[in-house]
Amino acid sequence: MNNVHVLLIGCLLLLATAGAQAFPPDKQGNCLDCHKLENKDAEDIVKKLLPTATVTDIKAAPVKGFWVIEVSMNGQRGGIYLDFSKKFLTSQIVPLDIAIRQAEQQAKPQKIEFSKVSLKDAVVLGAKNAKKKVAVFTDPDCPYCRKLHDEMKQVIAKRKDIAFHLLLYPLPMHKDAYPKSQAVLCEKSQALLDDAFSGKAVPAPKCSNEALERILAMGKELTINGTPTLVREDGTMMSGTLPADKLIEWIDGK
Repeated sequence: MNNVHVLLIGCLLLLATAGAQAFPPDKQGNCLDCHKLENKDAEDIVKKLLPTATVTDIKAAPVKGFWVIEVSMNGQRGGIYLDFSKKFLTSQIVPLDIAIRQAEQQAKPQKIEFSKVSLKDAVVLGAKNAKKKVAVFTDPDCPYCRKLHDEMKQVIAKRKDIAFHLLLYPLPMHKDAYPKSQAVLCEKSQALLDDAFSGKAVPAPKCSNEALERILAMGKELTINGTPTLVREDGTMMSGTLPADKLIEWIDGK
């Protein structure tokens, strides 16, 4: 998707019923005979959204009731769909079958190969020999990670067969998270881990940052872009947090 389309999607409000409301099927006929859009009018509409864009062409859209206004901006080209009432805009019109396929694809859980997730530098929450392992990329200064930390502690209190392998993954926006994470990895202390995730002061790290840098490099390679990110042993990924009971269901694959 080029920059023109990205900007359009950010600017435009798509109302899915626009065409049906404005143009009853029995009255459309040859729409261009009675609906006109002059170049100047198109320019006025486009420049309210994209001041530096230039209209290069106006023609009937493949879907009745719309024009497609072709625009050029910063050397790139794109199209805007404008309905004949001149009240509704969208950056794209997608056939229903394609839209359904895209939605189904997006709904599928993301997966990675669990074997690529090294737990060597993880801090374990729960029994190390627990039957079920969950890798968790987490950040001590991330609010959702702190909430998840509390829920994980409830999980291991209920289920001794589950262990969370915490991979400290400080995000750049949290400037204090890196030294906190490094300090926890140096000690691998449960008490220090809990202090870090409860917002308490954590002492300065007493070892090198090699372990932390290994985790960061691995996360980058696996395209981990946010925290918390959980990975089950079957490779299924989940971002965010859940209440303890729901988290157990997710771990059990229910």
